[in-house]
Parts: sequence; structure tokens; C-alpha cells
Amino acid sequence: MSPLLINIKRIKIGFKNILQILIILIFNNILAILNAQNLPKNERVTTSVSQKDTVIAANEQLRDIVEFTSDFQRSDPPKKMTYLNKNAVVTYQDMKIMADYISIDWSTGKVFARGKQDEKGRVTEPVITEQAGKKYETDYFDFNYKTKQAIAYNARTEESEGVIVAEKTKKVNDSVFFMRRGKYTTDEYFIKKKDTIADYYLLAPNIKLIKGKNKSQVITGPVQMYIERVPTPLALPFGILPFSDKRTAGILIPSFGEKQDVGFFLNGLGYYQPIGEHFDVKVLIDFFTKGSWNIRPEINYKKNYRYNGNFNSEVGTTVRGIKGLDDYSKSSTYRIGWRHQQDSKANPYFNFSASVDIVSNKFYNNTINNNHIFNQRVLNTQQNSTISATKRFLTLPITITGAASYSQNFADNTVNLRLPQMNVAINQFYLFKPKNGGIREGLLENITVNTGLNFSNFVSNVKERDMFKAQMWDNLQTGLQNNISLGTNTTLAKYFTFSVSAQANNVLTTKTLTRNYNPITNEVENVYNKKIAGFSTFSTNASLQTTLYGMLNFRKGALIERVRHMVTPSIGFTYQPDFGESKWGYFRNYYDANGQLTPYSIFDGGIFGAPSAGMVGALTYSIGNNIEMKVRSKQDSTGIKKVKLFESLNIAGGYNFAAKDHKWSMISVNGQTSLLDGKVSLNSSLVIDPYETVFNELGVGTRTENFGKFNLQGFNVQFAVPLSDALFSKDKKKPEELYNTRGEIRNENYYFDNYNYAHFSQPWSLNLNANYAYTKGMTRFGNKVASVGIDGSLKLTPFWNINGSTHYDFITKKLAYTRLGFHRDQRSFIIDFNWVPFGQYKVYDFYIGIKANILRDAIKYKDRSFTDPGAKF
Repeated sequence: MSPLLINIKRIKIGFKNILQILIILIFNNILAILNAQNLPKNERVTTSVSQKDTVIAANEQLRDIVEFTSDFQRSDPPKKMTYLNKNAVVTYQDMKIMADYISIDWSTGKVFARGKQDEKGRVTEPVITEQAGKKYETDYFDFNYKTKQAIAYNARTEESEGVIVAEKTKKVNDSVFFMRRGKYTTDEYFIKKKDTIADYYLLAPNIKLIKGKNKSQVITGPVQMYIERVPTPLALPFGILPFSDKRTAGILIPSFGEKQDVGFFLNGLGYYQPIGEHFDVKVLIDFFTKGSWNIRPEINYKKNYRYNGNFNSEVGTTVRGIKGLDDYSKSSTYRIGWRHQQDSKANPYFNFSASVDIVSNKFYNNTINNNHIFNQRVLNTQQNSTISATKRFLTLPITITGAASYSQNFADNTVNLRLPQMNVAINQFYLFKPKNGGIREGLLENITVNTGLNFSNFVSNVKERDMFKAQMWDNLQTGLQNNISLGTNTTLAKYFTFSVSAQANNVLTTKTLTRNYNPITNEVENVYNKKIAGFSTFSTNASLQTTLYGMLNFRKGALIERVRHMVTPSIGFTYQPDFGESKWGYFRNYYDANGQLTPYSIFDGGIFGAPSAGMVGALTYSIGNNIEMKVRSKQDSTGIKKVKLFESLNIAGGYNFAAKDHKWSMISVNGQTSLLDGKVSLNSSLVIDPYETVFNELGVGTRTENFGKFNLQGFNVQFAVPLSDALFSKDKKKPEELYNTRGEIRNENYYFDNYNYAHFSQPWSLNLNANYAYTKGMTRFGNKVASVGIDGSLKLTPFWNINGSTHYDFITKKLAYTRLGFHRDQRSFIIDFNWVPFGQYKVYDFYIGIKANILRDAIKYKDRSFTDPGAKF
């Protein structure tokens, strides 16, 4: 917040001979009078004056030339005055004053400037003062070129994203300025003079500006915010604002409010501290009178064209209710976050990234930070964190990736951890070179090889309280995996594509499983043995695929001209030996609760899984379909429009020759299409069992060998309707194209018709989605899921926007997570209101804040409520 700046340089060289100065002064004054009398009335006058009053002491002498020009000029030698009218300009050292009227008192060194006035004496064009590359506007301006002091009235100057207008500004010296009743605003309309009234301003009765070489600082007394010239309760006892191109440390102003379950609060009280050119630190603290508190430190870093990221965390205690009563609760929570992103151009052969978000198990249930509710993080059932580094080589066909991952399950409070994990991948290569360096043909020349090595340490289903303790290290598994695959393809009889592949997987692990049934606890017990063991698996695949086209033409002139059906049939064969046989040594047996001998793999629950039992010699099939038609359309320039009936309709299944029973697999059908010119998308799937299922009196089913009794095992259909104004206004003209009259200042986003009615662009979006799913399994009635959701936004006016989302569950007959939001763009500040009206996370958040970066964390108001775990629909 910088006042009028009049930065006149210090006097460099004093006159040595007073007598010579007097002679020059008298001679120049005589010439000025004679020239003024002989010039035509409208001719501009340019005069250079260097003078000194004989009564002024040596330290008040002129140190430079005073230059002045004007359309009209009058001098009064007895009074030692010069009067300039119309386009008057006075230049002294680095100071330049431009006004409609200027008077110069050579005896005192006082320069008075006034802006252009109308008939009623109001200033219509300001005095413009330029100094040190800065421009200032005032109604009246007093300057003494001897004492270097100045007083400006209604001074206007732009400083650091805003403008200051002060009733009176006094310059004490080159570094210190005092202002009375100064107003500061960042309203762009007021700054660019589109509007004569600022939509808001900060008023301070007394302001002191201290100018420095690299930065300035404003110190004020009481500061109050005015909106539309109406005073608001937003006030501060004092203000200290730094103005600098560089980042500056300072206090972050908190918001305040009251909520019954947590008490009165100060939210976001903090301190900001830049560290060098690439780092900054921000620490925020939340206080609540009933005992809750939260500390939120954050470190941001950035290096241009290299990387950027931040560390952030939250540590606090949430206290609700009154101690000693039933509604009292107290819980401690924490959150640790880290984001790192490397510029893609920084190093094409090395990349490092991090996405870490680790929270305590009850963090989201007890959070007092509304942001986690409105961004729907509180609905997460699982949260994942990863850190990875990838290295590529210029001359080697190798890619090395090192990673660590952390996965949290909030339902059962367990954690899965991989640390560290390394993968070495060999880039795909061809086993044989083509003959004569030509195009690859045949099975041999098209053989590709993919291979890699994966090393990992993994621990699963560990309770959060046991992390990095002895129990976690006991459950830690270490393993090494190598996989290799070979594949090739060729064209047969011009229309068929034949593919064949083989895969091999080799695993080495440090633990094996022993499984027993404990009759005392009536539970199956798993005991992991610290023993190095390994297994190998392999399989082969072959497939044959082609594409068929069918065309159905209708009579000429019919509404439907043509229907095209594209079919992509594929048949394949898969072979895999039975790794459950005793000769492999991968499986053992135990007696279950019924005394039956039950097989299990000693690698079950292992770091890289376990081999599968049962030989596979399966014939697989799939049939892909695409159906389109062409219809006559007057809206299309060609007169014909393409309509997609089914973008895809796929049927897949198989027959396992090696299976002892249930040789036929489930039949799956998947379809996808769009309706109404793409306005509606439809996805569906179903699973059909070719064998009959028989249910007992308890409703538990048993799959029989009775083939041909097809029954539905699962069904899912999803509708999505993404609607927007753009879909319905492709051919409509915008308001600016229909109406020539545009509003002014605050109404410049409106266009007016001949009846003076306002029109404006009103974009909106509405996304509808519905889901119905049925899963039967081995139960008589199965399970159903049915829900519908709506989310969207509507621009009520150019400045008002409403948005929200909701979901309704038809099974429970309840509304799920629902949110409403209102946004108001008030030119230079914004108003936001977000509300979750019911449910576990019933909450609202109200915010008013300045847009400008310099005041974003200083001038704001925020009122909020907090989650109520006991709230019901």
C-alpha cells in the first residue's frame, strides 16, 4: 500500500560563486519577460531558469536547472513569481509535474500545481507527477524544490496490485511519507478508471510509508474494510504491509467463529516465511475454546524447469462435548502429505515423483478441516501413497524403476506396505532380424521378447498400531520374480491373423505357509515359515482372428439407407499344466473341520501370489460386434447422418477340456453404445451360467452338471447423461452477436436489446448417472444395487454460480453424500458458500476474501461448522 511517491534526488553540486548566480538570474528573468511579451498568444513557451534568492542561505541554493513549459505564461518579477496555464510542465532533477495550472515562487522555492477544473470548481483532470519511473495523480500538489518537501491532495498512486487514494499526503524526505485518510483497493475497474467508485477499499486514518531501495513498507493505525462504501465489521487495530517484488515474511490473519460442539475458534492463524529463492514455509494453527487444536505446517519448493512440490502435515486433537458427559469425546489425529513432480524436460533419462498422503485411521471421522469434506476425501475407504524413481539409459535397452508404496484400508484399519521395490525391465526386442533388412514377415521374424526382474519387500494386513514394530518385521516377506514372454503373429490366407505366445514366471521367496485346523479354537491357522523357496509356472496361448462385414441396404428414399454390421470373431487355445500335482511340490493338504482332506499351496498369501491348481487346456472364444446405420437428415450438410446402434457388443466364453467338471465357463456379455447424438451413454454387462444351480431349504445354492439350464449370475447397467448448454446451442448466436448495446462499467458483461432488457451468456452443465447391478452368486435372491446421481453447475448471472451434487440409493431409500455450493464473483473479491446439509459429515463453510495475492491471507472472513458424527438423515 504505497502513497504518493516524490523521490527527488539529493543535491549533488552547490554553486561556488554567489555573484555569478545573481547575474545569471537577473539576465534570464529579463529575457523571459521580453520573450513572453513578444510571442503570439497560442505559441508554447520553453524556458530554462537557474536562480537563487539573495536572502537564502548557501545550503538552500538551487542545485539543478528548473525547466518549465506551457501554452500561456506570465511572470511577476517584483514578487518573483511565474504563472503557467494550459499544458503546464515543470521539470526539476528527476521530478516532472504536469498540470492545467502551475505557479512557481522563486523566493521560497514553492511550486503549486492544480488539475483542470469545470465551471463548479471540481477537478476533472488530475495533476500528474512523474518521478523515478513512477506516475502519481493528484487534485492539488505543493512542492518545494529547496526543502524537497511536498504535500499532495487527493493523491492517487498505483502500488503492488492496487491503488492508494489519500486526502492528504506529506513527503518528509526521500524515504518517509505520511498520509491522512488513505484508501487502498485492488479493484481493477477502479485502477483502470473504468469505474469512479471502488467496490471495496481499506480505510486507514493515518498511514506511514517507508521507502527502501529494494522494498517498501506501510504501517497504519486502525484499518477497516468498506464494501460499496458501507463499513463492515472487518477491522484490524493496525496493519503492516510490505510491498516488494520479492516474497516477504509476515503474519497470516485467522478467521473466527463459534460452534456449539467445539466452542469459539480462531482458524488459520499463522506465519509465512520465504527461504531463499526456491523455498517457503507456512505454519497455521487452529484454536478452539473447548480444547481442540490443530497445527498445519507446510513447505513449498520450486525450481523452474526442474521440479516442484510441497510437504504438508496436520497434527491435532479434536475435543467434542463437555467432559464428564456422555457426548464427550477426545481423539488425536495426524496427516502427512508430500507431492513432488519433475519437469518432463529436466532429464529424459531420469524421473522422480512422489504422491504421499498418510493419515491416522480416525482422521477423516474427526477432522475439523472442512476442506477434506468438500473434496470428498472423507468418503475414501482406501488411500494409497507411492514414491518412485525411474532410470533410463541412452545406450542400454534397460529401464530401472525403484518404488515404495503404502496402502491404508479404513474399513478394517489395516496397512499394506511395499518397501523397497525395484523392477528391471528389458525393452521389447525382436529375436530375429528380417531378411535383407526388409519388412518383417512370417512367425519367426515377428517373434518379440519381453522380460524383466522384480525385487520386492511386502507386508500385508498389518494393524496401524503395529507399524514398524517387531510384529510387522515378522510378517515382512521378501521376494524376487523373473518373467519372460515370447509372442509372434502373422497373416494367414490374407484375412486371418494368427498369434501365438508363451509365458514363464519364476519366483523366489523367503517364506512358506503351513496350514492347520485347530479343533480347540475351531479355526484354520496359518503359520509362515522363514524358509527360502521358489516356484515356476508357464503357459502357452494361440489365437486366430478375422473381421467380417455385413451390409443391409434399403430402398432409395427410405429414412434408413444402410445398416452395417462388423463382426470380429476370435478363437484361441490356452494350455497350462496342473501345478497342484505332487511332483511340483507346490501344494500340501490339511484336514478341515469336517475331516476332509483339503489342498493348499505353500505359497498362498505370498508376495508374488501362488501357482494355480488344475490343468488348463481350454478353447476360448470371443465375438465382437459393431452395428451402425446411416439415416437421412436435413440437419447434416451431406443429407446423411451416421447413427451408432452398438459401439461394441462382445460375447466371450470358453471350454476347458482338462477340467474334471464344469468344463464350460461362464458366458460374459458386454455392450456399450450412445443415444441421442451422443448425449446419453449406456454401458451394460451380464454373466450367464450354462449350468443349473440347485438351492436347499436355507437358500444356499450348489452348481450342478446339468448343462443347458442357463441362469443369470450377474447384471449391470449404467446410464450417463452429460448435458450442457453447448449441446443445445450449437447453432444459436451468442448475446454479443445479437445485440450491439453493451453495458458499461459493472454491467459490461450484459448486452441490451431495443427494449433495454439485459442478455448474457449463461453456461450450465448437468451430469446425470444411474446404476443398477444384480449379483446372484450361490444365493437364491442375490444382491441388488440401484442408485441415481446428479451433479452440475449453473451460472445464474455473470457473477453468480450455483453448483452441487447428490446421490439417491433406491435400496436403502436414502440420500447419500449431498453438497451444495454458491459462488459470487464480486469483481475484486469473492464470496463462497459450501454446504453438506445432512449425513455424517453435515457441515457448511462460508468465505469472503480478496482476490489480490497481497491481501489474500490478510483480508478475509470465514465462518464454518464442523462434522457431527452423530448426525442422522
